[in-house]
Amino acid sequence: MFSGEIAEELNDLANDSARFLRSLYELAARLGLDLASLSADHIAVRCHQTATAERWKKGFLQHGVLFSEKTIGGRPIALFELHQPLKVGPWQISMVELPWPGKKVYRHEGWEHIEIVLRGEESQLSARALALLSDESLSKPGIAIKNSAPEGKGEKLPNPTLAVSDGQVTIKFHPWSLKEIVESELAP
Repeated sequence: MFSGEIAEELNDLANDSARFLRSLYELAARLGLDLASLSADHIAVRCHQTATAERWKKGFLQHGVLFSEKTIGGRPIALFELHQPLKVGPWQISMVELPWPGKKVYRHEGWEHIEIVLRGEESQLSARALALLSDESLSKPGIAIKNSAPEGKGEKLPNPTLAVSDGQVTIKFHPWSLKEIVESELAP
């Protein structure tokens, strides 16, 4: 995923790339989802320890700029815009989401999800996302579907989310990109 020399603080993420991509493609195949036909907005990591989040922040700052940092859902979340995009499957992704540890403990520290932008009416996001998935995939054991609406202070755009996970990786759908959400805070 990374191209060129990698900050030492991100070595564990570089080593986790192959696992994440394999799991992402396996989930997409189970869902009948054509990743190449979708527009990925950003990729996210998960960690259990504040020290890991601080180390990753230091590493991402060597590869990009801090685009936004705020508290959402009771924990800090930092967004980085990378100087060189990451090669993630069929996409070039330049935005990384780094949440600090919260109440939920994830099975794995490393890459956890990608977020797809599905343009259209916010209230119809779930229907648009579910229409992309094969009917039989929705009833397969081990597939979890969750609707939510994360909200940061000052955001003016609604940010509904549909997340589909197999417990290893998650694919999330939103109607807006993270840049649009963050920039909405600056609008009068």
